Amino acid sequence: KAIRMLELKPGMTVADIGAGVGYYSLKLASAVGASGKVYATDIQPGMIERLRANLAREGVRNVEPVLSTPTTTGLPTASIDLMILVDVYHEFAEPQKMIAELRRSLKPDGRLVLFEFRKEDPAVPIREEHKMSVAEAKAELEADGLVLEKVLPDLPWQHMMFFRQRTSGK
Repeated sequence: KAIRMLELKPGMTVADIGAGVGYYSLKLASAVGASGKVYATDIQPGMIERLRANLAREGVRNVEPVLSTPTTTGLPTASIDLMILVDVYHEFAEPQKMIAELRRSLKPDGRLVLFEFRKEDPAVPIREEHKMSVAEAKAELEADGLVLEKVLPDLPWQHMMFFRQRTSGK
């Protein structure tokens, strides 16, 4: 459902930031097709190794694993149509540095999508430090040059927040 809600098109270049073993990367790869590309980043070498094994087992060729750092993605400049961060943003040790790095990698019309567990909903069975409200995400990311475009409420426990680059004058 989440992948459908991203409205991906064949040929797009997308990034899965904090991809882990590639659960979403594999689904993104299918959605963008052979003419598209997925960058799957993670800061843990062990996760990148497991991701490579999963890609080989599934025969997926349009995903490029990228070992990143807590403040760099290793992604090319202005290359990404859409990037997803699934329950990742709240884990950043230096969020301002990382947002600057993510923005550098986005195309001018690219979008960044945060999936974060709903802090506003006490029924979501996740520890509070792993939740974020829309207001918190909006305040933090808009302070760093992104604009909240829309929030999709269709996932059972998570916000799905779409951000875009702030254009000059807005």
